[in-house]
Amino acid sequence: MQLCYQNTQITKLVNDWHAQGKTVAFVPTMGGLHQGHLSLIDIAKQKADKVIVSIFVNPAQFGKNEDLDSYPRTLNADLVALEANVDGVFIPDVKQVYPNGISKHIDVGKIGQILCGKTRPHFFNGVAQVVEILFGIMRPDVAVFGQKDYQQLLVIRQMVKNLSLNICIESGEIIREKSGLAMSTRNQYLSENEVKIATNLYKNLFYLKCEILKNKKIDALKQLAEFNLKKHFKLDYLEVLDANTLRKITDNTHQIIILSAVLLGSVRLIDNLIFKKG
Repeated sequence: MQLCYQNTQITKLVNDWHAQGKTVAFVPTMGGLHQGHLSLIDIAKQKADKVIVSIFVNPAQFGKNEDLDSYPRTLNADLVALEANVDGVFIPDVKQVYPNGISKHIDVGKIGQILCGKTRPHFFNGVAQVVEILFGIMRPDVAVFGQKDYQQLLVIRQMVKNLSLNICIESGEIIREKSGLAMSTRNQYLSENEVKIATNLYKNLFYLKCEILKNKKIDALKQLAEFNLKKHFKLDYLEVLDANTLRKITDNTHQIIILSAVLLGSVRLIDNLIFKKG
């Protein structure tokens, strides 16, 4: 496993692999690695000859009063977890990624302006900005993202299409604790009691899915689910949409997605469930 701290180092490494006829898969992370990240690496290993993981806490996607300074940084433990799983790790500092400062604006389109984009309008611009920069530094053949950040996944796919980048975007399913709680680096912020409360997010989404599959009226079911979620959380949003477009469900919808974002204390939790229309 080769560690690269400079843009030139990781670019040379990838160029050398490409010169040898090797394909390269890339998994971008902000560290604080858990089994969810490792599952994405497993997918990357299936899709390419070489795998690179980046560890970079991206300041561009944090808003004012968000947790940039306190975001879990566990580099030593992360490198131990990656040792037997990847071929290279890119660990840049802010100056490597943003040599001219953070000033670029990327049009993330309508898909980045709804849901999380309403309450965190800076977020998808910051994500798209850093992903475009990292893609430019590494030029991977494949990049793998998790479905827990489903809206982010669609924003990145749209960006790749808009920029005509020759990169295949793959996705990995949500990895959950036995309780159903979606694995997340920010779960480290939760107290033992809050972890128990947090499981109610998945439980309510799963119940909503089951009721939708019984062909009951979605609007009424959604209202009930919102009421139940508000017993445990401050609700940001709960939506039931077409999984391919994040628009309202129509007769042409084949896959449905239930998406929700909530606050438990100061911790923001997101989750979703994707399923075929009944």
